[in-house]
Amino acid sequence: RQVHEVQSYMGRLETSDKESVHLVENEIQARIDNIFSNLERLEILSSKEPPNKRQNAKLRVDQLKYDVQHLQTALRNFQHRRYLREQQERQREELLARTFTTNDSDTTIPIDETLQFNESLQSAHRGMDELIGSGTSILQGLRDQRVTLKGTHKKILDVANMLGLSNTVMRLIEKRAFQDKFLMLGGMAVTCLIMFLVVQYLT
Repeated sequence: RQVHEVQSYMGRLETSDKESVHLVENEIQARIDNIFSNLERLEILSSKEPPNKRQNAKLRVDQLKYDVQHLQTALRNFQHRRYLREQQERQREELLARTFTTNDSDTTIPIDETLQFNESLQSAHRGMDELIGSGTSILQGLRDQRVTLKGTHKKILDVANMLGLSNTVMRLIEKRAFQDKFLMLGGMAVTCLIMFLVVQYLT
């Protein structure tokens, strides 16, 4: 129920105005922290379950932890994008508010190659900061998912042995884990390639 409540609050972020978006973010973070605290208690309680129910209880706790980690990553991505938008808006407002003084009734606006190069360099830096921030969030999410999947995979194997699943199902599970590993490596490679291309062409 708490996870669903956080998901509903996440839907409000995109439609919130500047005055209330911080309140929504703080509310979401507080609820996520509360869920993590409850998950710690659930892990302790699941270890006290009877042996025939213990594995299933731990699997459910791990699934909840994975869902909450995904929500935490999504919140960080939104906050990073909001920070970049606000920074760009401040810079635009500062540029529009800048005043030029007259010099003997002759008004001049100094625009030269150095200024244009500086603006291009700042634009490239902003693009790199945004890309690096997104890449960092994605990599952190992938690391969290990898840790969770490894633990879940091990517990699934234990449960499968207990339930006597067939070797075919076991091979399918291992094949899916192998494919997920290559998907993660492929995503990291594509992110690095995009960062290289941005640096190459924007600077």
